Amino acid sequence: MLLDRLFQPRLVEPLRITTLNLNGIRSAAKKGFFSWARRQNPDVLCLQETRAHGHQLPRSIARPRGFHASYREAVRPGYSGVGIWSRQAPDRVIDHLGDETIDREGRYLRADFGKLSVISWYLPSGSSSPERQIVKLAVMETFAAHLRELAAEGRDCVVCGDWNIAHRPIDLTNWRANQKYSGFLPEERAWMDRVLGEVGWVDAYRAVHPETVQYTWWSNRGQARKKNVGWRIDYQIATPGLAKKARGASVYTRTWFSDHAPMTIEYDLG
Repeated sequence: MLLDRLFQPRLVEPLRITTLNLNGIRSAAKKGFFSWARRQNPDVLCLQETRAHGHQLPRSIARPRGFHASYREAVRPGYSGVGIWSRQAPDRVIDHLGDETIDREGRYLRADFGKLSVISWYLPSGSSSPERQIVKLAVMETFAAHLRELAAEGRDCVVCGDWNIAHRPIDLTNWRANQKYSGFLPEERAWMDRVLGEVGWVDAYRAVHPETVQYTWWSNRGQARKKNVGWRIDYQIATPGLAKKARGASVYTRTWFSDHAPMTIEYDLG
């Protein structure tokens, strides 16, 4: 059980946490995502861009067999939305942050399991217009303040999701050509530096693979996936104590459920 792993020495396996931007939960379901998720057997699965309200979904999708499911939906139909599936029911679920944009667009969901907090997070993209980039930057500042508050709680915490920012040149193809575009702007990378430096959080994937070139998102245009022209914009950002326990970290690319790929990290809590 998940709580057993949090409070007792590890007996068999580490805690497995997977994150994926689904690009639509119904679309991902048609591509076999649910069967894959059950085979992978994560303890916690964080979802972004579910793009559906609960009443629009059959029970088999909204409440998948073998998981407890929680969601935060966007007010706007067919847009954004986040979810958390877990093998064990959370002690507490928080589905709002108190920020109008974040809450209305369904971008934040937190589940607490004993001493551990897992957050599914979907930072806005600024690529569609200058106005949306302004929204993105404002949300970034709000969330940085929240990350400070989370760190001060003294709990183990991991924020999983689509951050829509590639942090370093190693995290995207053609980084020189993308320095003027949303997702790799200097101010966005500086913000990530601050989150991972001054604020004190840790990129758990990089804790395991410091210099591995591995992307998590590929454009649907120009054969980007076939050519592996991608971006690493999906993260598990953890508090330092939890990040030290990160062991295996992998990105699954053999089957495609979305334009993103699932990322799984194992944390040895024993």
